[in-house]
Amino acid sequence: MHGLVELARRSVEEYVRHGKVLPVPESLSGEMARKAGVFVCIKKEGRLRGCIGTFLACCDNVAGETIRNAVSAAVEDPRFAPVGKGELPDLEYTVDVLSPPEKVSDTGELDPKKYGVMVVSGRKRGLLLPDLEGVDTVEEQIRITRMKAGVLPEEKVEIFRFTVERHS
Repeated sequence: MHGLVELARRSVEEYVRHGKVLPVPESLSGEMARKAGVFVCIKKEGRLRGCIGTFLACCDNVAGETIRNAVSAAVEDPRFAPVGKGELPDLEYTVDVLSPPEKVSDTGELDPKKYGVMVVSGRKRGLLLPDLEGVDTVEEQIRITRMKAGVLPEEKVEIFRFTVERHS
């Protein structure tokens, strides 16, 4: 199991069992020490159970970002009830470390298998990770992302793309 995935798992288990947030490890590898946005997704029996993340770093390092977002995915995702102790053995985790977003001027610069997208319209913003099951076209990727942001079809948006390093 990748170190970030193990950190996410330990973070959720510590919080759900004891109500405590793990401290950031003192000794960090190069990947864990850098600053980047991170998404932590939790699945149970192949179905999404929680997914929370940050597209830009909010913490000092990827380790802190992973801890924070793993706990949030487990207990704060508004689509799901908080994870219970009995579920812990059945959970699977993925940790996506995001590249900095770059603005695109044309949808031809997108590829839903390679790039995630973020749409921005005023204060509204939505994000969709890359390479998601059932999202096979740029049009579908943008439609879903606009919907997540609450952006109407006639509203103009700025589109950003990013890549992820996915760990599972």
